[in-house]
Amino acid sequence: MYKANKARYSNMKYKRCGRSGLMLPAVSLGFWHNFGSNADFDNMLDMCHTAFDLGITHFDLANNYGPEAGAAEENLGRILKKSLGRYRDELIISTKAGYYMWEGPYGDWGSRKYLIASLDQSLKRMGLDYVDIFYHHRPDPETPLEETMMALDSIVRSGKALYIGISNYNRQQTEKAAKILQELKTPFIINQIRYSMLDRSIERDGLKDYAAQNGIGLIAFSPLAQGLLTDRYLNGIPEDSRIRTDGRFLKENAITPDLISKLTALNEIAGQRGQSLAQMALSWVLRDDALTSVLIGASKPEQIAENAAIVHAPAFSRDELIAIDKILG
Repeated sequence: MYKANKARYSNMKYKRCGRSGLMLPAVSLGFWHNFGSNADFDNMLDMCHTAFDLGITHFDLANNYGPEAGAAEENLGRILKKSLGRYRDELIISTKAGYYMWEGPYGDWGSRKYLIASLDQSLKRMGLDYVDIFYHHRPDPETPLEETMMALDSIVRSGKALYIGISNYNRQQTEKAAKILQELKTPFIINQIRYSMLDRSIERDGLKDYAAQNGIGLIAFSPLAQGLLTDRYLNGIPEDSRIRTDGRFLKENAITPDLISKLTALNEIAGQRGQSLAQMALSWVLRDDALTSVLIGASKPEQIAENAAIVHAPAFSRDELIAIDKILG
């Protein structure tokens, strides 16, 4: 029978999420890949146990994570029932709705009908009474923003979520959502956004600075740019890589000579810091106080342990940051 490591909280760093009372681990575990119906349950169980033993208390899901859609939530429900459920009050569990889930006009986007129905389904799959954070997964260009935000507010007031988040909202969209939620006095605490060395759009549009100035937490997804910011592609494309085995999100034409040159130079800096390229890429995302946490994906427990080790890495020197910016152009 699994018993959690009593020293788990000494292994991790925690940071307040925006101006809320909620603390998130610097490293959070995402369930986007490797927790679907095609994954090995014992490996999923080992990954969750490893993460929790390392102080990773935040598990991040969405209604459509799989494959098949809903499978990741179902598998978390199995894991909670088998072992981690006794630690529910030590866990932050988040889920989302906003992408296609079921047929007809009510299973997608951001209507009140869809969001409330989807969360009810998610709670059943996970065997939970509530989630800690519920996100709207993407902006809806057709549904009035007021309707979507009021649905999120009513979800909190119903007790089915403790806090509210948004995902994939740019600066302008975040400002509009934040204004509505502030007027409603909704506990809106976080925006989950794409951010990595290779995708710095939240810097260009001002979202990163806006969130820091207005007490909104940011959690980064795809911090390794679908695996590009690792040493996997420095010497060609491995046959077991995501490009070869999946190909939906990372294409072979992304591996250009210019990119390899940049990755090689970054890898040299990482080595000088005593880190792998992946570790340095995660550390870079958390290099200042603007980001609350970074989401990692993993296919085996050893990857989680390697990624969690970044909390013990040295801070970047000014010269290192300048060198990295020069490489990235």
